[in-house]
Amino acid sequence: MNNCQECGKPLMGRIDKKFCCDMCRNSFNNRLNSDSHNLMRNINNQLRKNRRILEELCPDDKSKTTKHILLAKGFDFNLITNIRPTLKGSIYHFVYDYGYLELDNDFYLIVKDKRLEK
Repeated sequence: MNNCQECGKPLMGRIDKKFCCDMCRNSFNNRLNSDSHNLMRNINNQLRKNRRILEELCPDDKSKTTKHILLAKGFDFNLITNIRPTLKGSIYHFVYDYGYLELDNDFYLIVKDKRLEK
């Protein structure tokens, strides 16, 4: 006879049963995944914040800003969703539908990807 992987109570029923009840199964899995969930939650929150910052600074299709302004608003340059190289060799870093291109003297060009709109 097996015991519940969460509370240790003896299990009744199917031979491959791992938990005595849904509450034990949920508690076990929540505890097992809590670290990765916190990490993913924090990353997703920062990605949403990055997108909001770019959206705020780019009310039209294109705009320019400085690195100082982006950092002051809490932008994290380490978190992006994709990279798009141009034919000329420049690299746009995207956060969902907003991208930025590093220019000279700590300036950045911000663009909105119209292809993703419906």
